[in-house]
Amino acid sequence: MEITDFIEPQRIHIGVKATSKKQILEVLARNSSLETGLAERTIFDVLIERERLGTTGVGRRIAIPHGRIARLKALHGIFLQLDKPVAFDSIDDEPVDLIFLLLAPKGAGAEHLKALSKISRLLSESDRCERLRKSETKEKVFEILKER
Repeated sequence: MEITDFIEPQRIHIGVKATSKKQILEVLARNSSLETGLAERTIFDVLIERERLGTTGVGRRIAIPHGRIARLKALHGIFLQLDKPVAFDSIDDEPVDLIFLLLAPKGAGAEHLKALSKISRLLSESDRCERLRKSETKEKVFEILKER
């Protein structure tokens, strides 16, 4: 599985302004709704429900919110680079500034897990994350994400 299987340059947002976890999830739901045609509220509710199970703030200023939606046809990703870190109830209590959303169709068992694993591996490299934080264009971010 490649990162390009679920994210494209137009789904990358640089310098996003947000002040809370809720606001980040709202931005993700709004942008996903525009891309997928699904109701913004449906997406937001799925993300909130997942956060209730446990934070998707994985540490090192990174969050990977994710969920499954019945009417979604294919994996869908969005990447946000925040202008300032925001509290996200992360496992290390650090605020986040890199967020990678992954939505999957309800029946996408192994595919969903492979995509989450791919994202986790990409963002586990601290050098890559620092370059993502410093990138000023979505094209540059996309190139960094595609690196092997």
